[in-house]
Amino acid sequence: MISRGTFANRRAARPAGSARLGAGKIVALATTALVLVSGCGFTGVSGLPLPGGADLGDKPYQVKVRFADVLDLVPNAGVRVNDVPVGRVSEIGLAPGSWDAEAVLQVNRDVKLPGNAIARLRQSSLLGEKYVELAVPPEPEAPQGKLINGDVIGIDRSGRNPEVEEVLGALSLLLNGGGVSQLQNITRELNNALEGREADARNLLGNLDELVAGLDAQRDDITRALDSVNRLSASLNEQRGNIDTALRDLEPGLRVLNDQRGQLVTMLQSLDKLSGVATNVVDQSQDDLVHNLQALQPTLAQLEAAGDDLPKSFEILLTYPFTDGAAQGIKGDYTNLYIDADLNLTNIIGNIGRARQPLIDLPGAPPLPLQPQAPQAPGTGGTDPTAPETSPAPKPDDEDGGLLDFLFGGDD
Repeated sequence: MISRGTFANRRAARPAGSARLGAGKIVALATTALVLVSGCGFTGVSGLPLPGGADLGDKPYQVKVRFADVLDLVPNAGVRVNDVPVGRVSEIGLAPGSWDAEAVLQVNRDVKLPGNAIARLRQSSLLGEKYVELAVPPEPEAPQGKLINGDVIGIDRSGRNPEVEEVLGALSLLLNGGGVSQLQNITRELNNALEGREADARNLLGNLDELVAGLDAQRDDITRALDSVNRLSASLNEQRGNIDTALRDLEPGLRVLNDQRGQLVTMLQSLDKLSGVATNVVDQSQDDLVHNLQALQPTLAQLEAAGDDLPKSFEILLTYPFTDGAAQGIKGDYTNLYIDADLNLTNIIGNIGRARQPLIDLPGAPPLPLQPQAPQAPGTGGTDPTAPETSPAPKPDDEDGGLLDFLFGGDD
């Protein structure tokens, strides 16, 4: 054991030059370290690499991420993918031409991310460090491309989590100046509103349950209807040009209708008057119309009584002189029938005028004049008075054509 006096004697026996030499060495070492540090561009403690950081590999690629608010993110902060460190933040500054923050990330080349990857500011724990998390885009957006060196993740694909200070501030606002103090009043008023109406409230909840169950049962139909509306919207979107053209072409027509509005109103008023007159006419002629229909009833009854005879007569008329049965009994496609038809209108009218039997028997009408005949003396080869009276066959060259020749002017 060394006594205090012995230690003092040894200290007194130490040469003074050795103390001065030790102080000079310390000053020299400090000066050399300062020169080395200043020559290497030392930027502070933040520029020193953190122990236990991510392995960047030999050739990491660089990605720039723009944030609306970078919070307290510092250089050398970590970059993670699925909570695995894959890189670090090398630089933080302002994006060119804007006031947005831009963080430059160094990422290991072995990390594969899509070109539309997203970036979020996360915090390792409640009071832990900030880091940048890279991830694939959420569904339903599909990954596209590949994230490569020099890519920029825009501000529309970046974000951040709420800060602890923000959460505590919102909580203090809720507790101090929010609606927590009003919960008692709300509860009291709710009890007063439901007092005596518990059964109605219970029925309301039951009806609401049935409604939700019905909607759930019709889920497929609702989904199908929404899909149909979606297809209709897509079709209308595809036909937007045609719809615009139709609306544009409809404008002149609407303008013309607007210009002729007075005339259209006058026309409608005239139609109203016409309908009134037509109604009056129908009312006045109702008895005559009923009488005419009653007079037409016998004719319709006779047509109904004719039955199938009338269609069959038309069949014979259209195939005269051969009926359908005769046509079936003849072999071949023709019957060797020759017809000489005199279509001379003068001869046809003359033949009709010479007929003794009138074409139309009208009650009270005077008989048609017959062709005059020369009287014959009795016993001179005349006809027998007891024999029936016959009319001589008409000849095309007769001078007298009857009444119709007299009316229409026969040949002189």
